[in-house]
Amino acid sequence: MLTQYTSIDLLLFILYGLLLAVSGWYFNRKTTTTSDYFLGGHVMPVWMVAISVLATSQSAATFLGGPDQGYRGDLTYLATNIGAFIAAFFVARFLIPRFYALKAFTVYELLENRFGEPAKQQAGLMYLFGRVFASGARLYMAALAVAMIIFGNINASSVISATLIISVIGLVYSIYGGIRTVIYSDVMQAITYVSAAIAVIVALWLAIPADFSTVLEALQHPSDGQSKLLLFDTRLDVGPGGVFTLLSVFTGFVLLNIAAFGLDQDMTQRVLTCKNAQEGARAMLLSVVMVIPVMLLFIIIGLLLYIYYQRPDIMSTGSGAPVPEFAGEQVTIFMYYVLTDLPAGLKGLVTIGILAAALSTLNSGLNSMSSVLIQDLYRPWKLKQHDSCAEEHFVSAGRVAMAIVALALALMACLCYYWQQYSDTPLLQFALGVMVFSYSGLLGVYFVTLFTQRGSPASVLTALIIGFIIPLLLQPYIMEWYLPESMRFSLGFTWQLVIGTLIAGVVCAVGRPSGKTWQEASVQ
Repeated sequence: MLTQYTSIDLLLFILYGLLLAVSGWYFNRKTTTTSDYFLGGHVMPVWMVAISVLATSQSAATFLGGPDQGYRGDLTYLATNIGAFIAAFFVARFLIPRFYALKAFTVYELLENRFGEPAKQQAGLMYLFGRVFASGARLYMAALAVAMIIFGNINASSVISATLIISVIGLVYSIYGGIRTVIYSDVMQAITYVSAAIAVIVALWLAIPADFSTVLEALQHPSDGQSKLLLFDTRLDVGPGGVFTLLSVFTGFVLLNIAAFGLDQDMTQRVLTCKNAQEGARAMLLSVVMVIPVMLLFIIIGLLLYIYYQRPDIMSTGSGAPVPEFAGEQVTIFMYYVLTDLPAGLKGLVTIGILAAALSTLNSGLNSMSSVLIQDLYRPWKLKQHDSCAEEHFVSAGRVAMAIVALALALMACLCYYWQQYSDTPLLQFALGVMVFSYSGLLGVYFVTLFTQRGSPASVLTALIIGFIIPLLLQPYIMEWYLPESMRFSLGFTWQLVIGTLIAGVVCAVGRPSGKTWQEASVQ
């Protein structure tokens, strides 16, 4: 274990561990109420919230998925940020002001205002169920990296052990401080892993014996004939290979990002820690701007790794050094390079960046999911049993909820190991695709809530369930159970989201309206 690291690397690990311990203690001191624990007292600065949203949306999925996309694919993933901008403006216009007007702890209180408490709880449960999938998938990717670091392989036992290690460390770090601790740690960890990415790019560039024009030409005309510098894919492909096309960007990715920024407590909770709706909207828009250069860094790493391992004609030019060879699995291309070819010190820095991304992945899910468990589910139940209950009780309950969430995410991450290995889906697509299961129903319900007078508590519940079932039925491995081979087809996850959202919206709109709308209630 850790035999590939020198004393310099291990010293960096110790210093980083001390930094985590001291910062965790420092940020934990002021948490006394649920507003502090789940919303940071509404005093978090815009720039810090923006970085936290960035860290939440990227993290471990970026650290492994970005290089994997560049190594196996091209630049088309960057074009999906067009959809992110459209979605961010939509959320800033239609959702964030509503959340602040309601003084909401969670985004699902908007449904309570329209349909009653059961609708809030149903949406919260759907979010929790879907977030276990999504955060579990990200935790799995973090575990892949940590397994490579500690055990030097990604065997099942190694990945499961790494999952448990990350879960315990992340839980201990974030269980006492609440969202304020999570946001501060996100900032610290984002700076760490972006710095590590820049260091890797510099190391790779210095190791490639070719000038810029030669590298550019090799990427423009790779051995398989498909340019790795392609940014806009105009094909009409609805299969898994076409999820980053422009048509998909303007449909599925707009929906995906509306759900992520406005309906997913994991990211929206950070926006709700700002002073007011205007600052929350600015923080979200700033995070979208920041995503582009950060994601580009990690894709560039993958492109350079392609030159490093797949173009021996370039790597052998004018040098007597042996040509680098890749002897691992594609999914671990980045970690293979870090552990075998990076020099001492730099190897430790990059490993710390990977660990920072892993912890950011876990911390984000722990606090947001526990806030839904406590504010949307446990608090209403508890207050019905007793006339009053001290705030300290709900803060303590939030910590217990965090422990439960950590266990659920660890179990899901272990399941994702077998799921991703079975489907052989690229990491970035896998991380994005698992979000569809909960997002479809939530999107359908919220569109009906915002833009129509339709819907009822019963149709909301039905739409949430249908929104989960439709994408599930569209999975190729599920089709094997109910369709003959001649009738099976494969859809990209973006199109699964479009279909699921449309059907869920229609189902929700079937319900007959009753009671006051949220517009009427907010006026009063």
